[in-house]
Amino acid sequence: MAKKNTPANYKVEIIETSKELTPKERIAFKDTSDAVKLDHVADEPFTIKVVDYAKLSVHNEASENVDYEVFILVDADGTKYVTGSSTFFDSFINIYNEMKDSNEEWAIKVYKVPSKNYAGKSFLTCSII
Repeated sequence: MAKKNTPANYKVEIIETSKELTPKERIAFKDTSDAVKLDHVADEPFTIKVVDYAKLSVHNEASENVDYEVFILVDADGTKYVTGSSTFFDSFINIYNEMKDSNEEWAIKVYKVPSKNYAGKSFLTCSII
């Protein structure tokens, strides 16, 4: 029988954000239940105009991997996207760090790339558009 998540065995901390968050925004970022999983929607490339992001540290004793990170992106239309892909987040944060102080319009294209190391597998990444 799977363990139920209780405050004692499930904890989410925000460890990085794109801006200073209000208490309401902090609560919203920690709640990933209404976020779209990037891994499920990236079978075809699509665009996100990122207005905010957060990196979360999760402790979940009911999970196979007890401690892990998840990444939340918020689109200009208000949609929250979530992924645990560090490859994706590394690509995203490189783009974000270059563009955060720019006046240029930008967005990211989210897509999957076939893995060179694992036949039949792919990984999630993004590019600037």
